[in-house]
Amino acid sequence: MQVWPELHIGTVIKRTEKKRVVEITRRMAHGLIEQAERLLVLSRGGVVLNTAFIERLNATFRERLASLTRKSRHAARRLRALETGMYLIGSSYNFCFPHHELSKTTHAGSPCTPAMAAGLTDYVWSLFELLSYRIAPLPWVEPIKRGRPQKPVESIKRDCQRPLVRLRKGVLCSSTI
Repeated sequence: MQVWPELHIGTVIKRTEKKRVVEITRRMAHGLIEQAERLLVLSRGGVVLNTAFIERLNATFRERLASLTRKSRHAARRLRALETGMYLIGSSYNFCFPHHELSKTTHAGSPCTPAMAAGLTDYVWSLFELLSYRIAPLPWVEPIKRGRPQKPVESIKRDCQRPLVRLRKGVLCSSTI
């Protein structure tokens, strides 16, 4: 396993006293702080490393997907169902629902989704449009063959050298050796 060279991971540690934040420590787990700050400025998401955006996204997922809540009656039993739900919520979050902060006059000034802010689309999608959008199928991958490998078929040799003849139904034939 190898980490991508352009990946920058920052951590924000908040120390609280009496339910109030008294100290914030920002560190880089991977990458350089100068490059991370430059990327923040380019993304127009802020100039200081913070966790507000990912915390807001995590809260949205917990709110909209029952198996991610803290005390859930519907725990995810199958990983596939959880992945599908997160994919659907993430797609609708980015394409179908305008965000209040992005719609302010400092950003777009009109209803704006994260996909619009990123330049992926120029309008707010409907849920029907999202669900009926056709995507290219994944490339074909040869399935893995399981079990014992088959032995090669060897030709059956008989003692006699005459050719094997398949007779049609209803035809009588006599042969002498």
